[in-house]
Amino acid sequence: MQIIKIQFCLLAFFIISFLTAQSKKYNIHTLAFYNFENLFDTNDDPSTNDDEWTPAGTQHWTKEKYEQKLKNLSRVISEIGTPENSNAPALLGCSEIENRGVLEDLIKQEKIANYDYGIIHFDSPDHRGIDVALLYQKKYFRPTSYVNIPLLIYKNSAAGQENNNEDLGDVEIKVNTKNRVFTRDQLLVTGFLDNEEIHIIVNHWPSRSGGEKASSPYREAAGRLNRKIIDSLQRINPMAKVITMGDLNDGPFNKSLKIALGTKAKKTEVSESEVYNPFEEMAEKGMGTLAFRDSWDIFDQIIMTKSFIDSDFSNFKFWKAGIFNKPYLIQATGKYKGYPLRNTLTEAGFSDHFPVYIYLIREKL
Repeated sequence: MQIIKIQFCLLAFFIISFLTAQSKKYNIHTLAFYNFENLFDTNDDPSTNDDEWTPAGTQHWTKEKYEQKLKNLSRVISEIGTPENSNAPALLGCSEIENRGVLEDLIKQEKIANYDYGIIHFDSPDHRGIDVALLYQKKYFRPTSYVNIPLLIYKNSAAGQENNNEDLGDVEIKVNTKNRVFTRDQLLVTGFLDNEEIHIIVNHWPSRSGGEKASSPYREAAGRLNRKIIDSLQRINPMAKVITMGDLNDGPFNKSLKIALGTKAKKTEVSESEVYNPFEEMAEKGMGTLAFRDSWDIFDQIIMTKSFIDSDFSNFKFWKAGIFNKPYLIQATGKYKGYPLRNTLTEAGFSDHFPVYIYLIREKL
C-alpha cells in the first residue's frame, strides 16, 4: 500500500509539473546569419576590385540579375526560423556585401519591407571590397553602440601573430600596412533586445586561400580577437550576454574555434571563460552549410557565452539552433545537385551558403 501511495504521489507530481510547463508562455526571437555570396551592385567602384561584378565584367552582372538576387535573398530572410517563429529574424548578421547601398536596396524588397530593418555597417579593408553588417528590426532591438574592430594580421609572421590592441575599449588602433593581410573587420554591436542588453559580434574570418593549413593561423588570429572582445565585455560585466556569429571559414572542430575561441559542444562543459557552439553536434551528424568536392562542413555558426544557457528563462536564453536549407535553396540537377543554389553566369541564385539561426526565448510575465 505504501508503495502505491508513493507511486501515486510521483505520478501526480509529474502531471502537475507537465501542466505547469504547458501553461507557460514565452517571447521568442530568431537571430540569424547569412552569407549573401557576392551581393554587389552593378556599378564599378574604382576603389575596390569589383570589376567582374559589372555588366561588362566576367560575371555579366546586370541590373536584372541584381534585382533578382535581392528578391531571392529577401524571400529567404522572410522565412528563416519558420514555422516555430512566424516573425523574420529580429537580428540578422550578413557577409559578402559590397556596401551599405546594397543593404538599403535589400530591406526595401516587398517580402521584408514591413519588418522595418535598420542597418549597421562599416566599410572593411578587404581587397574585394566586401563587408559584414547587422540588420535589426527597429521595434525589437535598440542599438546603443557599435564599432568595427580590425583584425591586424601579417604575412610571414610567426603562426597567427597579430597586432590587435590589448585594450579594446580604445579603438584608435595604429595600423602598420607592411605585409598586412587585409580582411574583414569584426563588427561589435551592443544594444537592447526587448529591453535586455546583449552584444553581437558579426564575423567573416579570413578565407582558406592558399590552403587550409597555410591559412589556418589567420583564422586562429580571428578567433583570438573574438576571445579578446568577449573578455573585454566580461571584465565590465561578468554576466555579459555575448553572441558571435558569422562565416568563420572553419568548421566547429578547427583550432580557431576549439582552441583560440574556446568553444564547447555541450552546455554542461562550458566554463565562465568558454563559449557554447550548438553547431558542433550538427557537424558530428554530417550536416552542413556549404559543400566542397561533395564534402559538407559548417562554416556558418552562431556561438554564445554561458549566460545564455542556464535554466532561468526570466531573461532571454538559448532554445535551439538550425540550418535553413529549404528545398528551393538546393541545386536540383547537374554536377552540383544537392549543393546550395548559387549564382551562375546565366541567372542569379541565392548563395553558396545556407543561413543559420538560433531561437532566444524568455518567459512571459
